Amino acid sequence: MAALIVDGHDLAGVLIGDVYDTWSAAADASAQRHIVWCDQPYRRVLSCCPPMYDELWTAAKCMYKMEPVVEVGGEVVIYAPHLDVVSPVHGEYIYEVGYHILPYFLRDWDRYKHVPLGVLAHSTHVRGSGVMVDGAEKPNVKVTLASRISAADCARLNLGYLDPATINPADWQDREDEGVLYVAKAGEKLYKVRE
Repeated sequence: MAALIVDGHDLAGVLIGDVYDTWSAAADASAQRHIVWCDQPYRRVLSCCPPMYDELWTAAKCMYKMEPVVEVGGEVVIYAPHLDVVSPVHGEYIYEVGYHILPYFLRDWDRYKHVPLGVLAHSTHVRGSGVMVDGAEKPNVKVTLASRISAADCARLNLGYLDPATINPADWQDREDEGVLYVAKAGEKLYKVRE
């Protein structure tokens, strides 16, 4: 087996050998290059969505790659002033079900079993983890969308809304000691808290 380690557009390593050993070595090498290890969780994150993610379907990475570094009760703001569509392919289903945690769908599976599993997976990736308490959904992280998707659509989708014109990314920078993290090009690397 051969495994390639890439960093952006550059080849960062080539591993060759037994399938299991090579896969394990590649995972270890990738963890050093593709995971940003943080010393603390953050209360708020401005997750800046690059223009290459031109729909929320792909911009979901700006949430699920940030969630592990957000404290319970914290917030991820997906800052995507260019984004104006949820998904041209799956949008109808996403608007039907909204964004929810996995236990939300599992508690009433018969109601959602007609929805393509990829759509349900996407929904839970954007909404993140959480629990159901007395029938109420309790996500671990608040997800706020700052894009050209309207406040009414965000409410319908079960997401928070923030007008992107009110955000100055510079106001979010260099505030880690306050529990605020700014990520200029979100979605490419996974963020995790060092154990």
